[in-house]
Order: sequence, then C-alpha cells, then structure tokens
Amino acid sequence: MKQDALQMTLLFDYYGELLTEKQRDLFDLYYAQDLSLTEIAEEVGISRQGVHDALAKSEAALIHFEETLGCVAKEQKLQKHLEIIQAAAEELEDTPQKARILDAVRRSKE
Repeated sequence: MKQDALQMTLLFDYYGELLTEKQRDLFDLYYAQDLSLTEIAEEVGISRQGVHDALAKSEAALIHFEETLGCVAKEQKLQKHLEIIQAAAEELEDTPQKARILDAVRRSKE
C-alpha cells in the first residue's frame, strides 16, 4: 500500500493544500506519524478499508498533480543545474564575476 514515503512526502509538501482536510489528516497520520491503517481507523472512527481507500485516493491525486503541473520535477531540475553552475564557477579564478555567480546560485537555493 505505502508508496515511496519520501516521494509522497515531497509531493505532499508541494500539493498537500490541494487535498481535503480529511485527506491531509489521514496522510499525516500515515506518512508523518507512521501509524498503521488499523491504528488510523481506530483513531478517526472509520474502517480500515476506508482509511486505505482515502489514502489511495490522496496518493493518486498527488501523483496526478505532479504529472499535470510538474513542480517537483522542475525544482529538482533547477537544483541540478544550479549545482552544475556552482561547480563550474568554483573552478574560475577569484574575480568579482565569480563572487557574483556564486552569490546568485546561493540566493537561488534559498
């Protein structure tokens, strides 16, 4: 059932506000607090199957948002290119241009 937790958490960080409050709460209990489906069902007062279905729907929605919008992929691509720029700039001799490039890269990563 559990998708790649790191990937799901990353998608949730970007798109979590697009889910319903109930979906966000169940997602938090499952991924952040690492409760089992049974524990979540007991805590929120629904069936284990209901928890499973709600989480599956949430995961599918997050994946769909990423496929449609691509924010995570764009961010990862940007970070990769910034690392390439930074590595190339660090090989330059010390000049004001080098300092400006490295400063711009640093600010872009914030």
